[in-house]
Formats: sequence, C-alpha cells, structure tokens
Amino acid sequence: MAEEMNHSRWIDPKSGFCPQTKIFHSLRPPVPLPPLSQPLSLSQYALSLLNSCTTQETQATTPALIDYSSGLHVSYSHLLRQIRSLALSLKYQFPSLSSSKGGTTAFVLCPTSVHVPVVYFALMSLGVVVSPANPVGSDSEVTNQVRLVRPAIAFATSSTARKLPPSLPTILLDSPEFLSMLDRVDSGDSFEPVPQTDTAAILYSSGTTGRVKGVALTHRNLIAIIAGYHELKYEPSEPEPEPHPVSLFTLPLFHVFGFFMLARAVTLGETLVLMERFDFETMLRAVEKYRVTYMPVSPPLVVALVNSELAKKYDLSSLRLLGCGGAPLGEETIKSFNAKYPNVEITQGYGLTESAGSVTRMIGDEETKRYASVGRLAENMEAMIVDPDTSNPLPPNQRGELWIRGPFIMKGYVGNEKATAETLDSEGWLKTGDLCMFDSEGYPDEVAGQLPMAYVVRKPGSNLTEAQVAPYKKVRRVAFINAIPKSPAGKILRRELVNHALSKGSAKL
Repeated sequence: MAEEMNHSRWIDPKSGFCPQTKIFHSLRPPVPLPPLSQPLSLSQYALSLLNSCTTQETQATTPALIDYSSGLHVSYSHLLRQIRSLALSLKYQFPSLSSSKGGTTAFVLCPTSVHVPVVYFALMSLGVVVSPANPVGSDSEVTNQVRLVRPAIAFATSSTARKLPPSLPTILLDSPEFLSMLDRVDSGDSFEPVPQTDTAAILYSSGTTGRVKGVALTHRNLIAIIAGYHELKYEPSEPEPEPHPVSLFTLPLFHVFGFFMLARAVTLGETLVLMERFDFETMLRAVEKYRVTYMPVSPPLVVALVNSELAKKYDLSSLRLLGCGGAPLGEETIKSFNAKYPNVEITQGYGLTESAGSVTRMIGDEETKRYASVGRLAENMEAMIVDPDTSNPLPPNQRGELWIRGPFIMKGYVGNEKATAETLDSEGWLKTGDLCMFDSEGYPDEVAGQLPMAYVVRKPGSNLTEAQVAPYKKVRRVAFINAIPKSPAGKILRRELVNHALSKGSAKL
C-alpha cells in the first residue's frame, strides 16, 4: 500500500492512519488558522470573512435574516450596523462588560428571532461570554444554569424573564429600550482585543443522563470550525448556475448545531430564514416562499419528508442540500429520499457540544454515497479508536471508543473539574464515549458491526420481561441491570455496556 511521510510519521494516504502512533489523521487539506497570538473574537473573524467575499452594494441589497412569522427582512448592511450599535450601547451602559475585565458572562434566554444573532455577535465582539439556554426550559433548569455560569447580565423577552432571578440585570429584546440600543449613530470600531483562547460561549450539554453541564468553547474553537467551512465548501455533484444560498433554520440557536451554523451562514453571506417554533407544514411553506436551498436537519425530519403526503402540496424544487446530524441516517431512508428528491443531496456529520459541534462531515458527491458513514474526520483533527477492554488504540476496521484531539475541542466543563478530568486527558484527547470505527478509506461508522441491544432498568416492583421488550424497534437482545453506568460528566459509559455484552456474563453493573 502506498504511504507518505507526514510530520516525520508514516501515514496511510487512504485511511489517514499512522501505524506508529495509532492515530488517525484528517484526510482533508490543512486549513490555515490565524496566529494564536493575534487577539481575535469569533465576531471579528466571521465578519472579516464576510467583508472579504461581499461588497457594500451586495450587503445593502442581500437579506441576512428573514423572520418567517413577521416577514421582516434585515439586510447585511443593517445587521452590521445593529451589531456595532448594540456593542457600543452595551459598552457605554455596562462598562463592567469590557473584555479587559475577563470572563464576564451574559445569559441569553430568548426564542429564535432576528435579534438573537445581533446579541450573539455584539456580545462576543466585546469579549463577553455568550451562554444561551432553552427558552422553554423549566424554571428549575434555568435556575441551575444561571447558578452554574453566574452571569453579570441577561437577555430575555417578556415571556421568559420571569424565570430569571430578580437581582440579575436583564435586557428585554421585545422592549423599546432594546430597540433603541440598535439605533446608535455613534461611529467607530466596536471590537475589543479578545484573546482567541478566551471563552466565547458556554453551551449546555447533559448527554443522555445526568445534571446539565456547561461546555466552555473558546473563540479559537469556533474560529477553527468556521475556517474549515469557509475554506472547504461543499460542492454539488453537478455544478450549475446556483441561486443565492438561502438557509432555513428549524434548529434552535441555543444548541451547538444552530450556534455554529449561524456563524457559518453569516460568514458566507447567506440568507437565513428563521422560525421561532418548528412546524412541519410551516417549514414546507417557508421552503416554497423563500426558495430555500439548504436546511440543517435531523434524521426524523428526513423521514418525514420521505413519508409525508403534505410535501406533495408544496414546491420544494429550490432545495439543493440537507445537512443531517444528531444521529445516523439509515441507508434505506437515504435511498428513499433520493428517489423522491433526486435533485437534493444529503450530507451527514457527527459532532458533540464538547467539540464545538464538529468531528466528521461529508464534502462532495463521492462522500455522500457512503450511506453507512457520517463522513471523514474534519480538517486539522486527529482521532483514535480505543479498545473498550484494554484501552489500547486500534487500527482501521475495528470498533472501539472514539477519542478526538484538535482545535475544536472544548476548554472544559464550567465549574466541574472532575467531569473535565474524566473527559479530557493530559494529552488533549477528548473521550467521546461513542462507539465507532474508521474503515480503510477514513470513513467513521457509528453503528458498524453492532446489533440493537437494550439495557433496561426495571422500576421497583416491575415484572417486565425480555419478551415484552424485544420486539421494539428490532431489538435483538435485552439485559436487565440495576443502573445505567455513567461517568461524572453524565455520559453513559457505553464501553462498560459493550464489555458486559461481549462477555455474555451475568455480572451486575
């Protein structure tokens, strides 16, 4: 097999695997990043890329944001003015938010609207940490999140502010006061000198169990993600004159997927159609009305597009691409989708909040045909597949736990050193807790070689049996245990469950 030298190590050019170090390297071209010593916020970086690929005339005429409910259009010129105006207003009214203070956090509890991106970009341009939470979260959830990040200020709406402590200074996005902060006539640069290693955002992750954790992502983490999307754009299989890209966001902006996809879209000068609440038929109407070309989606939405009769009522011919994440998408579903929508391509990806939302993705027609895969390792990243039994790294085509390292990896969990130490080792490897493998051509597969198995914890007094569980979703095997094993970080310890399954033992977990 042909091999090549890279960083004094022999690396298989097909799989990216180095037999000496047992590390998988990205097969993507390296993406240059700004010097780490250069002060640079995500806001400044993203808007500089926008200015490099658009003209003032284009920015004045191109809608940046469209609110589906109201039909409100915000041009790029207007968006940039609002970001600068809000940053300057905050700077004057709340001097303590200056980046020189370091570590100041703003809690954002707002439904999706055209104001939320302005808040995000303005805060990060000042070096303020953005911590967005689910606006429909329970009172106790919000209380716990506020206690965790200890914000100096909050942004909310009239409907969500009641969940916040009365002592926390709060700006309401649906108030005249906030709207006036978007209309300052002051000129000048609103950007602060922000170290790239400073925290840009604290996003919430609880995995599938355990108490919520605050994931600290740096400006550098998010800059690295955006640089890759800007440098390595997806190219359709049959290039043709393309309309201006219009993205429909049905995903929440407080989630890592929505957060970095928002920054990506602004960087590329795309038009974003925002929906406050998801409704399937409303989504179809929006695609037809605004000639949407791209949507980030989850697998259930792809299934709905395949099976729903409603989709036939609307003109979806503008769609060119769906970016699917959150869970693996089955081969049968993809083939059914391709048959129904032959002009729409689906790319899959895999990521974690702890990796700023990105680990693998697909680029190009050849990769989208790998139905059982979630793509190749992202640019500038490294990975190891670790044996659940021995903790030894494994070669291609062997399943184990995925460990990842690179510029996307979080700073750590806020206020939880134990969980951070459990998840991040001293060499910078993030232990994902997810099982997968890389094949001989560098594609990771989250489900390869696995059969569905259910681990069930019975309620006290329950007489539930395997016969009652097994038919559900083609589960092949059932085991009853006293508790689901989990790490201090709240992640299910899948490797312990795999060990249990492979041993076929009766030892209790």
